[in-house]
Amino acid sequence: MQRHEGGDRAAIHLPLRLLGGVLLLAHLVLVGWLTLRPLDVPWAAAANLAPLEGIRTDLAHGPLEAAHRIGGSLLLLAPLGVLLPLVSGRLAPSPLGAWASLVRTTTAGALVSTVVEMLQTAVPGQVVDVDHVLLNTVGVMLAHLAVVPALRSRLRRARAVRDLKESKEFTETHSQRTALRDISSLRELAPLAPLAPLAQRSRGASQRASQGTTPRIPGVGLGLRTDVLSAIHREY
Repeated sequence: MQRHEGGDRAAIHLPLRLLGGVLLLAHLVLVGWLTLRPLDVPWAAAANLAPLEGIRTDLAHGPLEAAHRIGGSLLLLAPLGVLLPLVSGRLAPSPLGAWASLVRTTTAGALVSTVVEMLQTAVPGQVVDVDHVLLNTVGVMLAHLAVVPALRSRLRRARAVRDLKESKEFTETHSQRTALRDISSLRELAPLAPLAPLAQRSRGASQRASQGTTPRIPGVGLGLRTDVLSAIHREY
């Protein structure tokens, strides 16, 4: 029997979801180690709560330093843009569902980044920067847009091919079972075929017996009556 229910058709296979969950957990552990471990530094910069101020400061250090700092902030949580939809287990078959997935994933990335920045306030050597939240969120969104649509399209194609194969196998199996039933029925009827004429003759004999024989009028005394009539005629 085919298993083509609406919810199942839009779901990602459980092993793939479990793999995504393991990778997500490992990534969060790595992020925690990078951002929440104490640093032994002689001094720390002041916290930056002005949006885009930290980005301008990074750009002031030159292209290479800016690329290192800004790129690091973009990549820090970027895997969440792929792992979160994978763990959720939805293929988002409609455009509206795809946009909703993007919004959910980006919001989740922003929340994770905000929690990390809040926890950094209690960690020695770590500097709170509101621009990190902005860059982390943009990184999650870009990763989602770059990878998830293509991944979902590939998974849907693989699902469609598998469903088509299952449908063909189901049809072939059903046809084979029907043919086997027909053959079995013919084999069961084959020994009874020579007995059919005998059965028909038996039914005909039974019908004739039930109807009885046709009554016949005997011709007894016809000659005698003819002689009597002739004698009477001669006498008169």
